Formats: sequence, structure tokens, C-alpha cells
Amino acid sequence: MEALVDSALRLAAPLLLAALGELLVERAGVLNIGVEGMMLCGAFAAFVAAVATGSPAVGILAGA
Repeated sequence: MEALVDSALRLAAPLLLAALGELLVERAGVLNIGVEGMMLCGAFAAFVAAVATGSPAVGILAGA
């Protein structure tokens, strides 16, 4: 049971960070409905850059 909770929290961290960012933007009065799409595009760019160059550091920079 402990492993299940641990993995659930670990895997949910990126989604929670995106939700927190959207919450802050919403509180500022701006509507941004593309948060999930931006996360997917960033993850795809990071993967492609890391595979193309063979460097995880370049992948992290491309995803940011």
C-alpha cells in the first residue's frame, strides 16, 4: 500500500504543478485552457531533442 501511494504522488507531481500554475493564472484573471497541450508539446520536444542528440541535458533544455 505504501508503494502505491508513493508512486501515485511521484507520478502526479507534474500534473499538480501544472494545475497550480493554472490556478495562479486564473486568480490573476487570465483564462488559459491550453495547459495540458503545452505540457504535451514540451514533453515531446524534450524527448525528440534527447533522442536526436543523445544528451539528457539538451532534452531538459528543449523541454523547458
